[in-house]
Amino acid sequence: MRLKEEQIRGLAEKVYNDLAAEKLITPRGERGAVIAGIVQAISQNFAAEQKLERDAEKLLDETMAAMGRGAAEIDRRRMLKMVKDKLAKERNIVL
Repeated sequence: MRLKEEQIRGLAEKVYNDLAAEKLITPRGERGAVIAGIVQAISQNFAAEQKLERDAEKLLDETMAAMGRGAAEIDRRRMLKMVKDKLAKERNIVL
């Protein structure tokens, strides 16, 4: 998933506001600095997920090429999900 910078900022503000309203957080810094940290965390998560997607595609392509004609019977979408899930687990990424 790819979000625009302003969408990520809006999401970060929503997270901050909801947590603060429920008194689940007690910020130690300025609101803007805390939101900037949340934006950074969300952006890093999306970047890691995009890298995972590229790596899964590459690994699947290599595997299917190695299988030759037998790969024609494989459901690529389903296999890609399985590869992504495996890589995500190895890398401790929550999808």
